[in-house]
Amino acid sequence: QVQLVESGGGLVQPGGSLRLSCAASGSVFSRYAMGWYRQAPGKQRELVARITSGASTVYADSVKGRFTISRDNAKNTVYLQMNSLSPEDTAVYYCTQGTTEWGGFTSWGQGTQVTVSS
Repeated sequence: QVQLVESGGGLVQPGGSLRLSCAASGSVFSRYAMGWYRQAPGKQRELVARITSGASTVYADSVKGRFTISRDNAKNTVYLQMNSLSPEDTAVYYCTQGTTEWGGFTSWGQGTQVTVSS
């Protein structure tokens, strides 16, 4: 059974940076796509970024140029580097693992809160 554990969330001022980490276990990590989604209060969960097993990436338009997703297959970990944060980035961020090299996200972490506020 896949287990995903996020860390790195917290409170940051506008313009600041955070790096989220997601440690995966219970699967052959390198074979599958990984992703980050977020959900703000009163809004639907939305894709932030995803990375295939071959390290191809896709980003939401709202985070392009500010966020970077990466993966370390030796550590079974996916990262989300978030720069130039704004209050609109405030949300619970969820890590997810796919069932294929491209996507098919079905496993989810418990989420980590990111709050951007002065």
